[in-house]
Amino acid sequence: MSNNRNLLALLQRPLEPTFYPKDNGKTVVDLPENFLTERYRPIGASLQSRFGNDADTRIPVRNVTPPSISFAEAVPRRGGFSLFNPKHRQIAGDLINLFMSQPDVDTLMSVAAYSRDRLNPILFQYALSVAIQHRPDTKDLNIPSFLELFPDSFVDPTVFPKLREEGSIVQAENRMTIDIPMNYTASDREDEQRMAYFREDIGVNLHHWHWHLVYPGEGPSNVVNKDRRGELFYYMHQQLIARYNVERFSNRLARVRPLTNLREPLAEGYFPKIIRSLNNRAFPPRPQNTVLRDINRVDDSVVFTVSDLERSEARIAESIDGGYVVAPGGNRIPLDERTGIDMLGNIMEPSALSVNSQFYGNYHGNLHNIIAYSHDPDNRFLEGYGVVGEFQTAMRDPTFYRLHAQVDNMFHRYKRTLQPYNANQLNYNGIQIQSLGVQLNRANAPANVLLTYWQRSQVDLATGLDFGPEGNVFASFTHLQHAPFTFRLTVNNTSGATRRGTCRIFIAPKVDERNTALTMDEQRLLMVELDKFTVNLNAGTNNIVRRSEQSSVTIPYERTFRQVALSNINEPSTEMFRFCNCGWPHHLLIPKGTPEGMQFDLFAMISNYADDTVNQEFDENVNCNDSHSFCGLRDQLYPDRRPMGYPFDRRMPTTVRSLPDFTRGNTNMATTQVQVRFTNTVIART
Repeated sequence: MSNNRNLLALLQRPLEPTFYPKDNGKTVVDLPENFLTERYRPIGASLQSRFGNDADTRIPVRNVTPPSISFAEAVPRRGGFSLFNPKHRQIAGDLINLFMSQPDVDTLMSVAAYSRDRLNPILFQYALSVAIQHRPDTKDLNIPSFLELFPDSFVDPTVFPKLREEGSIVQAENRMTIDIPMNYTASDREDEQRMAYFREDIGVNLHHWHWHLVYPGEGPSNVVNKDRRGELFYYMHQQLIARYNVERFSNRLARVRPLTNLREPLAEGYFPKIIRSLNNRAFPPRPQNTVLRDINRVDDSVVFTVSDLERSEARIAESIDGGYVVAPGGNRIPLDERTGIDMLGNIMEPSALSVNSQFYGNYHGNLHNIIAYSHDPDNRFLEGYGVVGEFQTAMRDPTFYRLHAQVDNMFHRYKRTLQPYNANQLNYNGIQIQSLGVQLNRANAPANVLLTYWQRSQVDLATGLDFGPEGNVFASFTHLQHAPFTFRLTVNNTSGATRRGTCRIFIAPKVDERNTALTMDEQRLLMVELDKFTVNLNAGTNNIVRRSEQSSVTIPYERTFRQVALSNINEPSTEMFRFCNCGWPHHLLIPKGTPEGMQFDLFAMISNYADDTVNQEFDENVNCNDSHSFCGLRDQLYPDRRPMGYPFDRRMPTTVRSLPDFTRGNTNMATTQVQVRFTNTVIART
């Protein structure tokens, strides 16, 4: 086992002591005696011999001077760790820095092994995962999915006793799969429950966690300061809100209402029904019509007023309207067309890249906090934060979408200050899309009809069941899925020479939940990006065929729910995994639609590659470059010079009243009507 792969032993069963056998007893980490915690040091010799006799692999940990980690012990070992908490975020950044600064992998192994049993497990896993992904000597490691480590963040807790019983009594080959019920958090008396399949989808919540793992807000400069990081924060969440609204239309619900007024009670309640395995306490619920109040959580270092948050928003809005942001010392930095959105993203999130966090504050983070602590704003009842307080659980709560719709509106406020794209920025002379269509990948499928349905899949949760059974224990869950399909475009290149372009494909609903036609300005904000890829166009007619699973937005099911067993880690690495788990889950590429068939506009555009390229070549088929729309490229520039969301990120000229108006003057664009039909049946994954 190569030395850097030894680190993966520290990323298994996070609550079990480091000396406890890993990988079904086959692997043992041999710790120096002084690395044991005070609880285990007096009986260290008997523990090491008791648990180590049957191991196939022993990982010796070099004795080094124990690192100074008292700063990180400020996060309670058995309490919550929230990246929306500025103090926790700074501690995480410092811990990442500690792991990044170790001179070699053996020393990192020692420092991490010493830290593991003394720190909050989620803080430790987060910081070590970020460091592994960004160190040149470890970035080819397969990092376990967060689902494997902390299934309690994603799964109905009623299945855990059943899984433990099955795992303790039944031999591995005879174990049954335990089913996680759908819609277990509320009854159908609650309208918002129609969206539970989306909000509580395991893949969606893993995506949100992993995006923030790839784009941490604090840490060494080379970890945080990635190309167009602030703009990616804007675009990933903008697409999230667009997708959510389209799903709402599919379920006869109105668009999500932005959180414009913090003084108005939150109509939406949420009772999450999940527990935190660190302390076996439930995530607190929030009743309907909760009033947001000043947060005075001194022990958590989260102290601010509703007025503070309103002031942050007012300052950001004033800067957007004025066309500049204020740097420390009062210097004005223009919000220009190229970098303005990136600067705003870093201010609003905020990340360590904010140009003036003292002035603009913690806007997005404290929107999360004011909701997360709304049930106990002054810690009177010693309740932790709600699900909106953690990346891996935040998307479960309906108010997540309300707060992000408001953040999204702030970004759109800036985008509306920009001029509409002119003809030169939109057209591609000599390129004509003559036909556009989509079809399911089966014989005699009708043109331009897409199908969605429920699929039952299963996942192995054994790795996350600390002190639990050896071998595999499977749980099944039901999620939305679509039938595979293919885009087909016929493109005529009349220029007489070979041309290169970027093909951009979007889908948007034609009507809202009441069957009222959407205006062009409404529709452009609901454009969901389905794919973006480079095309080479020979002179004359070109037939472009693109399969749905090639999407630049999504990662396949197998990577969302990938299992990394230590017994497999001797296999040579065939991929660089830093970005591999980052991407929208493929099973949610297409909106749900309706049983009778929901009408959508499919839009395609081929833009001029010369105006798109950042002068770097990349192959979307290697190194997990296949989900670059939301996740960028590893150690490279974002592979598209255009603003993210182009050509729909800016307002339209007043003469453009509909999508056909938009495409009519641009031969390099096309639109066609597509129907998405939902079938209310469950099909097991084969």
